[in-house]
Amino acid sequence: MDKIFSEKINLLKALAIILVVSGHLEFSVFGMFPPYSFQLALFFFISGMLFKEKYVDDFRAYFIKRVKSLLLPYFGYEIAYVLITFVVFYFTGKFLAEPISLKNFFITPFINGHQLKLCAPLWFVPQLFLTLITFLCLMKILKKFSDKYFKLIFFAILGFGAIPFIKYFGNNILTLVIMKLMFSTFFVYLGYFYVKYIKNSYNIFNARWFFGIIIFQSFLWLFNRDYDPSHGIGLSYVLVWGRFDDQIIVPILTAMTGIWVSLFSIEILYPYFKDIKFFKYVGDTTYHIMANHTFVMFLITGCIYKLLGEKMYINEEYIYGIYNPVQTTYLYFVLVMLICTYFGVFQKYIWKRISKKDKM
Repeated sequence: MDKIFSEKINLLKALAIILVVSGHLEFSVFGMFPPYSFQLALFFFISGMLFKEKYVDDFRAYFIKRVKSLLLPYFGYEIAYVLITFVVFYFTGKFLAEPISLKNFFITPFINGHQLKLCAPLWFVPQLFLTLITFLCLMKILKKFSDKYFKLIFFAILGFGAIPFIKYFGNNILTLVIMKLMFSTFFVYLGYFYVKYIKNSYNIFNARWFFGIIIFQSFLWLFNRDYDPSHGIGLSYVLVWGRFDDQIIVPILTAMTGIWVSLFSIEILYPYFKDIKFFKYVGDTTYHIMANHTFVMFLITGCIYKLLGEKMYINEEYIYGIYNPVQTTYLYFVLVMLICTYFGVFQKYIWKRISKKDKM
């Protein structure tokens, strides 16, 4: 992986986690793309961009690699947040989690990942693990088909068929897991396809593409209902619960246009942001930001209530609530990004020190 590509990927990861955090604070970085309209698809796309074909013939190595990089830190965080949940319960009397059990510790993460409310966004990690393992298996099966468009059509059928699938068969545990795999493997393949066949062969970041995407997104906006929650979610969708309201194809399309806008933004911003250490840190610590940002929001809200001498109302949904969002949303955003990023840098530093001691 060349240096420029690696740096752009890191900035793209930073943008993706910024979109996640801003989405949980209910504001949009890109005006035509509401929160929850494409940021998770972008993470799957990035994973596809980083996929190495050598693993198609070495399933064991890839499986072990992903267990170490995704699942082990996940279960470490799960243990930490079980303890944090009990501490919060001790002080507030509110138990912000599902009942502690082996099922909720080991099985629920691969279904919806919301067994611990204070780190609920980490549901994405087990989903990413399942997606990448499924993607590798599919690539192994399809290896004998050399036609790149055959594979693209295959994964497109999965992606575009995901929403009709769950609407037709109903939303239950099995169909939810299958639907999310259909949806996510499509975007992993898109990332792989982009790097392998498009990135160095075609210029898709020019004025013609820009105006084409903007015009297309303006038509998709006709399906948006986010400006009035009573109307439904429109361009946004809630992948973790399989909630797409009455949409069939729009969530897939707006995810694709959102990914293009993200790639386009990085192409423009790279010369100006490549040497800013903070954004490098953000890209390097996306896992930790994903794990901790809602808890940090919760802590900030608690501190504000304490300073004002007011009583903080707590329930399972309130972990996403902030104090006076009209005035404080962007302050929350800045504080959360700073705290979570530098805490993530600190965590990585400590882990490196521990790893060095183990090798001595």
